[in-house]
Amino acid sequence: MRIALDTNRYVDFCRGDPRTVEVLRTAEAILLPFVAMAELRAGFRIGSRGAENEKTLARFLNGPRVRVLYADEQTTHHYARLFFQLSTQGAPIPTNDLWIAALVAQHDLILFDRDRHFDHLPQLARC
Repeated sequence: MRIALDTNRYVDFCRGDPRTVEVLRTAEAILLPFVAMAELRAGFRIGSRGAENEKTLARFLNGPRVRVLYADEQTTHHYARLFFQLSTQGAPIPTNDLWIAALVAQHDLILFDRDRHFDHLPQLARC
């Protein structure tokens, strides 16, 4: 299973959530969208444990099955298609999550999240 890890599930992993730990332990590949990494680092900046959290993230990113997933020109086509779909449905989602959804669609990944607004994109595989 190749998963795209949403920000909230990374936090769950760091907190030792058993289900999250198990999903990540058994995943073939763990892809952290650049947007999720940016959200994490923004949270580190406003928190009181920024340096510690940054070290934890660095260790996570150095894992053999982990890599950061970046957008490219093709991602913008997926973003536009999903944006149009959500607009037509009258169900917009936060911009950062739309970027994550576009990356998931582009790379045929399984999204590991706990955000209900992704329910408006039934074509995305989720766990």
